[in-house]
Amino acid sequence: MENNLVIKDENLVEEFFGKKFKLRFVEEDTGKAALTHFVSSVGSEDRSYFEDRAIMYYKSLLEEQDVSHMAWSDSFEAIQYSLFDHKENIPFPEKENPKFKFIDLFAGIGGFRLALQELGGKCVFTSEWDDQAKKTYFANFGDIPFGDITKEETKSFIPDGFDVLCAGFPCQAFSIAGRRGGFEDTRGTLFFDVAEIIKRKRPKAFFLENVKGLRNHDKGRTLATILNVLRQDLGYFVPDPEIINARDFGVPQNRERIFIVGFRKDLGIDQFDYPEPIEEIVAFEDVKEENPVSVKYYLSTQYLKTLEDHRNRHLSKGNGFGFEIIPDDGVANAVVCGGMGRERNLVYDDRLEDFTPITHIKGEVNRRGIRKMTPREWARLQGYPDEFLIPVADASAYKQFGNSVAVPAIRATAEQILKKLGCF
Repeated sequence: MENNLVIKDENLVEEFFGKKFKLRFVEEDTGKAALTHFVSSVGSEDRSYFEDRAIMYYKSLLEEQDVSHMAWSDSFEAIQYSLFDHKENIPFPEKENPKFKFIDLFAGIGGFRLALQELGGKCVFTSEWDDQAKKTYFANFGDIPFGDITKEETKSFIPDGFDVLCAGFPCQAFSIAGRRGGFEDTRGTLFFDVAEIIKRKRPKAFFLENVKGLRNHDKGRTLATILNVLRQDLGYFVPDPEIINARDFGVPQNRERIFIVGFRKDLGIDQFDYPEPIEEIVAFEDVKEENPVSVKYYLSTQYLKTLEDHRNRHLSKGNGFGFEIIPDDGVANAVVCGGMGRERNLVYDDRLEDFTPITHIKGEVNRRGIRKMTPREWARLQGYPDEFLIPVADASAYKQFGNSVAVPAIRATAEQILKKLGCF
């Protein structure tokens, strides 16, 4: 059967009964997320969480196309064929006979999902507010994430009975001055929404990820508040968080992140060991594009001079500056989005023919062969396989991989969690 679901420009185009429905990725509209989750959960008890909204949404599509006379029972079969056919062609389909269930909060482009799905898990709910990230997630996993997790409507779609909650939650500053730093003190922060879901759903375990700076934020009081909520208010066994470097798990990137895991106390788990670093040593040359890359990634002579002048001014004042050229046998700095993020990891690449004067939109290309890393190289630095689709423009791709988790480090830690839960 021909694939009836494709990504096209900024829209999701669905085709049922020979008619196309153009669906914009609008955060407030949960219908399309409910529809894909509903089809994904056919045969599962989780299906009921999405059914009403999925039916309502699809009926509205039928009315727009003047085929509303068709019964839902008839039209659902067409939905199944279309969406199931799409899922058969996505790069990362779910494994049959899953060993456990998990939810994917603040999902981004699916780094947690990629890792836990490889370990045999089934994702029963996902949320992400960024429209461009939703496109990448859908292209690779076949599910459209729900939107704003701070909304009660979004939370209402989360099924009961999942085993692991995953969340690379953003850290917003919150004050605990003069207070005990408990559950109520986290209101207004995104962590509160994670804690609220844990409180309601009582998963067997959770796996949280954040920037290394969380450990020392507000002189350590922010992390202390988070741990107090998880341990005292929610009643989970939470070992001391660990700073994990992606470099220690097979990718050539110095990326340190804090991992926080926890287990429901009634499981009797009172000890946990984070994964040991692997012995494999990797360098940028191991992820470098095999073929010459487009001229658009090379810096213009003028821009390169601007960067060097700017760096020299900062160095003369004793300040650091993000501009750096990573040798092929070196290790990249942490990829980040925004600001000078792409200039922190420049590379030498002399594969443009003789470097005769070549121009692009930003002027003449520098003759030294200095270029930015490509989105695919950033993907590899984060441990994403080359089968992972990048259906968005470069600017969005850099942002998405810069915000993502390093998949191998997530996978290694998740494996330790699942061993404790008896999933292996």
